[in-house]
Amino acid sequence: MNREEYGDKYSDHIMEQYKLYVEMADRVSQRRDQSNRFYVALLGALAAILVIAARFVLSDDGESSMFMTAVFLTSVAFGAFLSIIWCLNIRSYRTLNSAKFAIIHEMEKEIPFAGYAKEWEILRPPNGSPKYLQLTAVEQFVPILVFLTFAALAGYSAFLLFR
Repeated sequence: MNREEYGDKYSDHIMEQYKLYVEMADRVSQRRDQSNRFYVALLGALAAILVIAARFVLSDDGESSMFMTAVFLTSVAFGAFLSIIWCLNIRSYRTLNSAKFAIIHEMEKEIPFAGYAKEWEILRPPNGSPKYLQLTAVEQFVPILVFLTFAALAGYSAFLLFR
C-alpha cells in the first residue's frame, strides 16, 4: 500500500513497524546464540562421557571392554547426529534472518536514513570482495569440525568393535 492510499499516519506506522522488525531480527540472533550454547553444552557433556568410556574401551578386559566399545560407538554416532542437526539449525536461523533483513531493507526505503542498507554497502563494496565474513558462515564450521571428529571416533570405535 502506498503513502497516499494509507493516509496521514503512514510515516509514523512504518517507523513503528520498522522498529518492531529490527527488534524481531535481533531476537532471532539471540535465539541462534542460545541454540549454539545448547549444542556446545550438550556435545561437551557427550565428550566427557566419551573420555570416561574411552578409558574402558582402551583396556583389554574382555566383555566390559566390548560393552564400553558399543557405548562409545553409540555415543559418537549420537554426537555426529547432533552436529548435523546443529549445522541445519544454524542454516535455518541464517535463512530466517536473511529474510528479515530483506524486509528491513525494503522498509528502509520509506524512512529518512537506511542504516542497515548503508552498513551492507560499506561491508560489501561494488568490487565484490567483502570486508566482513558473516558470523553464520564462520560458526557453521564449528559443527562441521565436531562432526568430523565424531565421525573419526566412530570409525575408530567400529574398528575396535569388529577387530
